[in-house]
Amino acid sequence: MSLPHPTLTACVQDAHDLGAEVLHTQVPMGITLLFTALLVGLILCLALEEKIHAKKSLIVVGFAIPAVLLAAFLDLLPYGPYEIGGEALNIPVFIPPIDWGVITIILGSSIFVDVTSRSGLFTWIAIRLTKASGGDPRRLLWFYGLMTVVFSAVLNNVTAMIIVGSLSGVSLDKLGRKDKLLGFLLIEGLLTNIGGLLTLISSVPNIIVGTTAGISFVGFFVAAAPYVIVATWITLFMGARLFAIPRLVTLEEKEEALRLVESFDENDGIESRPFFWFSTGMLVLFILTIATTSAWHPLSDLGMGFVALLFAGVMLLRYKSEVDHFYQAVDWDLLAFFAGLFVFINVLEHAQVLAMIGQGLEHILALGQTAGSAALLVASAAFSSVTDNIPLSAMLAKILSGIPLEGGAVRGPDDPMWWSIIFGANLGGNLTPIGSASTLVAVTLIHKYKIPLSFGAFVMKALPFAALQIALAVAYVLLRF
Repeated sequence: MSLPHPTLTACVQDAHDLGAEVLHTQVPMGITLLFTALLVGLILCLALEEKIHAKKSLIVVGFAIPAVLLAAFLDLLPYGPYEIGGEALNIPVFIPPIDWGVITIILGSSIFVDVTSRSGLFTWIAIRLTKASGGDPRRLLWFYGLMTVVFSAVLNNVTAMIIVGSLSGVSLDKLGRKDKLLGFLLIEGLLTNIGGLLTLISSVPNIIVGTTAGISFVGFFVAAAPYVIVATWITLFMGARLFAIPRLVTLEEKEEALRLVESFDENDGIESRPFFWFSTGMLVLFILTIATTSAWHPLSDLGMGFVALLFAGVMLLRYKSEVDHFYQAVDWDLLAFFAGLFVFINVLEHAQVLAMIGQGLEHILALGQTAGSAALLVASAAFSSVTDNIPLSAMLAKILSGIPLEGGAVRGPDDPMWWSIIFGANLGGNLTPIGSASTLVAVTLIHKYKIPLSFGAFVMKALPFAALQIALAVAYVLLRF
């Protein structure tokens, strides 16, 4: 497997490390604790995002700007010029820390998926599955659950939850089974985070940790797929039992349910049949290209971010006169959030905050490969349940990459510590309704349909699922890696 092509961040990393090494010996503990307090403040604000009515990007940038100013005032930052490709370039000190590979993957993938969804492909798949279920509630739960996992793997968790959750509401209402909607929506919300484990680009923590660890797309899929299959089966089996989702028994029930679901028209969302098939082909080609990028020169040098932007550009040609609509649909808040987060973490690195947290992480690693991996996974899940898993993943990946193995060896893509962070960051979102954006969407849909569900009630209903999923993940990481 070839490693990703060096980005601007990687090119200047040696200069950063050298500057950080010099500065680390000069940073007083009081200054380190001051920046640690900023980190705690950021985590608390992200956890209370809904309460303070502020976007993620504004929160992070609101902390990143004063952090950079304070670090500059205290002379903590290593300034340019930076030597890149044999040339000395003057680059603002807050630009090199941004991982542009991650930014381009998210930007290109989101545009590609948004344009592809315009073809009606995902709605067509959802309604075809609804018809294939024959209106049987338990079969419908399994079909929708599997669809949630697949959609979460190729789209994003929020989009998958909106598509499947909305269809669940319509289908169960038409079938006269609206009393089972809470179970459907809750299970689908939990499955979005399991589906988010399936591929390297399924969730942001996967992208951050996977690229840091040098995990290929195919390698990630092969490693994660067995767990996803087993966890999905267990979640659906438990859900059907705990929420008493029935099977249709009598012939009259089956015929009536079949008649009702047959009234759905999967072609309603297809505006152009040629574009529908073009989008289908492009989606398959996109997944295949992403999966084999590391084996293709020069794509292996350009990286997955370029591939994502390339496919986004091809799809936008279909709507060349209205591309501004798709630019508006891009989650600019998420991209700005990332940029600010990378800058903020870089400042924490030079203020020795990451080094201090790394010392605590070393105590976990000192427990040994088995106990250390288990402890790291559970801790990652616990923290992800109450705050955003993106900064957690970025920070842990940064710290872990700086802690070498015995003899100075570099951690390989199969090191269980990487996978402990990946599994913990994704599955922690199933413990609370604020643990991930998709579970928050699930709760929003539940309230939209006038179903009462408090924070505590969600935790009580989700805890048996989440606890079993995390325990299964611990066992899988210890046995697989």
